[in-house]
Parts: sequence; structure tokens; C-alpha cells
Amino acid sequence: MKTFQALLVASYGRHYLARPLDGESKDLYQVTSRGKQHLGAVGDILHVKETGPEQAVIESIAERKNLLYRSDAYKSKSIASNVDQILIVLATEPGFSPDLLGRAVIAAETAGIIPRIILNKCDLPNKLPQARKMLEPYRAMGYPVHEISVIHDPASVEEIAEHIYGKVSVLVGQSGMGKSTLLNALIPDAAAQTQEHSKKLDSGKHTTTACRYYDLPPKTIDGSVMRGALIDSPGFQEFGLAHLSESELQHAFKEFRPHLGACKFHNCSHGNEPACAIRAAVEAGEISAQRVELFRQLRHESHNADAIQARLK
Repeated sequence: MKTFQALLVASYGRHYLARPLDGESKDLYQVTSRGKQHLGAVGDILHVKETGPEQAVIESIAERKNLLYRSDAYKSKSIASNVDQILIVLATEPGFSPDLLGRAVIAAETAGIIPRIILNKCDLPNKLPQARKMLEPYRAMGYPVHEISVIHDPASVEEIAEHIYGKVSVLVGQSGMGKSTLLNALIPDAAAQTQEHSKKLDSGKHTTTACRYYDLPPKTIDGSVMRGALIDSPGFQEFGLAHLSESELQHAFKEFRPHLGACKFHNCSHGNEPACAIRAAVEAGEISAQRVELFRQLRHESHNADAIQARLK
């Protein structure tokens, strides 16, 4: 049986689909894992061994550039690997969760991935001012924010396209934000690719819960043919970051960095301690109080996860 490299293009639990990277075969292989040491993520480059017609087992996973995942005290869930940027899709209606937005940005910062915020349904004028107000801290920190309306303003979608070609991007967001609508606008044959994946996985129930890799249609930009890809993740309501240490959290809040080490106490929680540099920056209008509360919540979750893991050992 032959061995070859393949790109992991769909994941449901430990059921994977992979596409050979030989440039010749377009067949999708059903791929299985030998154990926890070979748990894959969409975007992984796999070294696999063929075990039957269009079936293979993972021998090894190439070193990743990065891995985006979420976790709680008991388990972790991979979202995607080897990505250049994360597209955080929000909407004016239904209202988005600022907590989820903050967590996605922290996850991106920790993994070395560029966060790009997409505010959809901006054709709803009554809802737009409040959404913009919630995004002010992120604009102030320099994070790119794109206002679009996938259905009513196709030109705004074209503007997004300029930022995704030549890159591998992962789409994340709550359900109802218009993530799937945006995916279908950027990749007209996404539904066909989804159908192919589901048929290969031999179960329609995988459709809504699988992470999937989609190739962007080739596009000529400045005289060059550009390509890229989008990884779609299932909509979710929680984004745990229990795997991050307190030090990792501190540095993932980019607006904290100039003030780190300036607090009176080295283990300052940025709560009620005296002479806290972060709280002073909040009072000076340099840091959003909402972001400090997010840090304190994530810090609590991290410490709680450590305590639970210590009890389980």
C-alpha cells in the first residue's frame, strides 16, 4: 500500500477526509487516526498510508505553523491549523456576544493568527450604532473591522475578498450571524463541496458539525492568478480558553503589554489591588474596562481548570 501526503479538508470527531497533495488525484480519502497522538485538525498536512480504496490511516502530522482551538477544564476542541487569519463574523441582528468576540481575538493573538472582524447585516440602521459602539475598543486597538451586508450589498463582500486571496482564513462566529451566507457568496460552489464531503463521510448529520476546508475560486488580481482557502467552523456559543496560562493571557491582551510589570504586585489580578497599572490605564481611558473584566474571567477559568486537572491526577 502506498504512502503519501494529504491535506485534511473535513473533520468530524475522529472521522476525517483528506485530499492527496500529489496534484494528480482529486479523490477524497476517508482517513482514520491510530490514537490520540494523531488527532488531526482541518488544515493539517498529513503523512498517510493507504489501507484500501480511498481509505488511509494517519502515520504522522507535519509540524503546524499554528493551531486554533478552544478548551474547558476537561477537553479541547481543534478548530483549524496552519491558517493566516481568523475572520470573526458578527451581525447587527441578532445581537452578538462581546465575550465571544473577545475570546476569539485572544485565541488568535495567542496562536499568532491575524484577527479580522466582519460586521454583517449593516443594512439595518437601527441596530448599527449599538454594534459599532461595542466594536470601538477593537478599532482603537487597530484591529481591522469590515462593515458588510452579504445580501444587500454585494460590493462589500468584494471588499472582503481583497483580504482573503493568497491566504488561508478560518471563519468563526455564533449561529445566526450570516457566516454560511458569506461563505456561499465568496465561494459559489461551497454547497457542492459540502455535499461531496457529506457523501464521502456517508452521513448527513456531519454537515452542521464538521469543520471544512474550501478552495477559493481562482481570481486574477494585479495581473496574477491568486488562490486561497476558507475553513468554515460550526457556529458555537462558547469559546473556552482554559488551556492558556496567566502569562499567556496577559500578553494576548495587546493593550496590556505596555503596562505589564508596572503593577505594585507581580501577581496582580488587575482587580482591587493598590497601584495597579492596568486599572490606572482604564481610568485614563487607554484600556476598556470590558476587556479587563474579560481578562479576569479568563484568569479565573484558567486557575479553575488547573485545580480540576490537579484533582484528576
